[in-house]
Amino acid sequence: MRGLHADMGYLLYRLGLRSGQLFNSFLQESGLRLRHYAVLRFLATSEGALQRELSSRLGYDPSAIVGLVDDLQKLGFAERRPSPDDRRSRIVVLTAAGRTFLRDTDEAGLRVTNELVGPLDPAERETLHTLLLRICLLYTLRDRD
Repeated sequence: MRGLHADMGYLLYRLGLRSGQLFNSFLQESGLRLRHYAVLRFLATSEGALQRELSSRLGYDPSAIVGLVDDLQKLGFAERRPSPDDRRSRIVVLTAAGRTFLRDTDEAGLRVTNELVGPLDPAERETLHTLLLRICLLYTLRDRD
C-alpha cells in the first residue's frame, strides 16, 4: 500500500491547509478570513460581479457568498450596486477602502507566499505557479460549461 505522502491529493490538501492557516493568521487583526480576502482579490480584477458569479468563480456556496459580501460591506470594503444590465440584480464592487486594504496587505500576502514556497528556488517557484495556474484554469473553464 502507498504511503500517505505518496498521494499528491493529500499533499495538495496539506499545502492548502497550511496556506489557509498562514493567511488567516495575518488577516486576524482585520477580522477577515481567507475567503473574504479571495472575494476582495477577485473584485480587484473586475468592474464588479454578481454574487452568483462570485460563487461560481471562487467555488464557494452561494449562501456563503451572501455572508462574505455582508461582512465586507459592513467594513466598507465592498458594496452592492444596481446592475447596469438588469436593475433587479445587484453587482458587488470593491470600494476605495477595499482597494486600500488590499494594497496595505500586499506585503504580508507576499510574506505568507514566500513562507509556503520557501524551500523552492526561484525557478521552481515559477514552475509550481505555472502548473497550479494551468490546473486551476482548466477547472474554471470546465466548471463554466
